[in-house]
Amino acid sequence: MVKKWIGISALVVALIGGYFIVENRKSNAQEIVAEDFDIEEEEEIIEEENLLYGIAINGLQITEGVVGKNQTLSSILSPFNVPYEIIDQIAKKSKDIFDVRKIAFNKKFTVLTPIDSSQAQFFIYEPNASEYVVFRLDDGEIYKEEKPIELRHVEKGGVISNNLSSNMGELDITNDLIDQFADLFGWYVNFQGLQKGDIFKVAYKEKVVDGNVVGVTDIEAAYFQHKGQEYHAIPFEQNGEVNFFDQEGHSFKKSFLRDPVKYTRISSKYNPRRFHPVQKRYKPHLGTDYAAATGTEIRTVGDGTVVEARYTSANGNFVKIKHNDTYTTQYLHMSKIASGMKPGARVKQGQVIGFVGSTGLATGPHLCFRFWKNGKQVDWLAEKLPPSDPISKQNWEAFEKVKLEKINQIASIEITDKKEPLLAEK
Repeated sequence: MVKKWIGISALVVALIGGYFIVENRKSNAQEIVAEDFDIEEEEEIIEEENLLYGIAINGLQITEGVVGKNQTLSSILSPFNVPYEIIDQIAKKSKDIFDVRKIAFNKKFTVLTPIDSSQAQFFIYEPNASEYVVFRLDDGEIYKEEKPIELRHVEKGGVISNNLSSNMGELDITNDLIDQFADLFGWYVNFQGLQKGDIFKVAYKEKVVDGNVVGVTDIEAAYFQHKGQEYHAIPFEQNGEVNFFDQEGHSFKKSFLRDPVKYTRISSKYNPRRFHPVQKRYKPHLGTDYAAATGTEIRTVGDGTVVEARYTSANGNFVKIKHNDTYTTQYLHMSKIASGMKPGARVKQGQVIGFVGSTGLATGPHLCFRFWKNGKQVDWLAEKLPPSDPISKQNWEAFEKVKLEKINQIASIEITDKKEPLLAEK
């Protein structure tokens, strides 16, 4: 009996002890929870950093403007209490990065001034839509940066009702891309003899900065239908170089560009018996005249070496280039010969060698382009030049895959037909 009560007593003691332990743990836990709730966490307030041109502008006052007529760096910064000594210092220091003498009318600039000061700390100038130059006025640091560029895929197609330039322009295709297109198809299509109803299609990318189109990339695929004949321009990399090929694998690329000036109008062709507009007599016209505004860039149609770059009373300012033992070209009536053009200078296809003018015997601004073959002047427009290498046998299978992809892409491009309004009958 005694043993029984001892056992019961031990059990009761154990239960009571356990109760107090549990209650103690509960109490401690409640105290910890209470302490957690009583602690107020201090949140670190971090001021968001605002950036403009990559510069933290917190605490800076922003002034934006455009360059006025005849304004200079000095006249722009004087109202912002920048000492002349500092202006002169950064003008000298910046020449290798951006020559401040090239600050131009109507270009955007921004001045950043500390709120607690009247003297500007930063001057930012935008020479074009995609670049900016930062002048740090307190320590003389100068650097140039590019704005982020977004590439936007574009596909456009249209119908010729007037000419290539105006009809592509109606679809907001840039002059740069029109020139690329004309150069690409120049040896296949006579753009001086287009017919109404001819069709063009082109795929490319636009370069977009701050929501504005600032340029285009190279053509990705193109198509032209002229007099019912279809021409597909398919890009393909061969021998480490991307060129365009037709459906049969023939290269679009020739040893010469089709035109020495970007897409324009031919005003006079090769003619062995032409009435000279200045000399008022019949004499051979052994060149091709391209009508263009004064100052238009003239480019060499192929790689070569300058053999002459000078002025004569008949030719005006001109450049003559020897391309190889077979071909030589000459460019007449320039308003100005480009820098570096002198006998012996090497030039690359497409390089600017001068600018359209009316020097010498000329009635107006144009380029007279002359072409020699084996020492004899010939009709440039009638020449049949050999193309570059076609698609090789080992590349043909890969080319077929690219060709199918590009032809399907071109076929899917919708045509926008902006027909000219008919004249009202009287």
